[in-house]
Amino acid sequence: MDHAALRREYTRAGLREPDAAPDPLQQFRRWFDEALNAGLHEPNAMTLATATPDGRPSARVVLLKGFDGRGFVFYTNYEGRKAGELEANPYCALVFYWGELERQVRVEGRADRVPAAESDAYYASRPRGSQLGAWVSEQSRPAGSRRDLEERLRELEKEYEGREILRPPFWGGYQVAPERLEFWQGRENRLHDRLLYDRRDEGWRITRLQP
Repeated sequence: MDHAALRREYTRAGLREPDAAPDPLQQFRRWFDEALNAGLHEPNAMTLATATPDGRPSARVVLLKGFDGRGFVFYTNYEGRKAGELEANPYCALVFYWGELERQVRVEGRADRVPAAESDAYYASRPRGSQLGAWVSEQSRPAGSRRDLEERLRELEKEYEGREILRPPFWGGYQVAPERLEFWQGRENRLHDRLLYDRRDEGWRITRLQP
């Protein structure tokens, strides 16, 4: 396969400054709602990039579970690798990619744990199997085998039969408070539209970037 020959033209739409919302979270909601209405597979999937204090990066896909004027929320095991890196270096980046709409959104900011009550409320809304899964997994640690995990799940199913499953103390949410957001819209001839919002004392500044 000639990988260099893999290409497509972007022809769907453009992004002009007069059409952009003055607040990036409003603009994100517009695009996110359009991704939802387009029926995309997991439009809330986002790449989360973290780094160690000495600059070694890592990235993985997680799911957005909430956003508002404060930022973007996801949930994880506080003892896993991503959480360990965020505790040591809270600055991170998110990327949403909606290929069918020829769009990307890039977010840079600081991640901090959400209040315990918010993590409790989200955990209580999860399917029972997912609640148990949070107890089963020692995230990012070596697993003896798949069978070990499944046996542990069966043990917990018996232990909690007919009982409420409370949130593990080692599991909860992070909220990424954005400092920079970039909205990318594919355009013909690779002359893509890129609008950057960066936070200033007086509010958000919008800058068009070259593609």
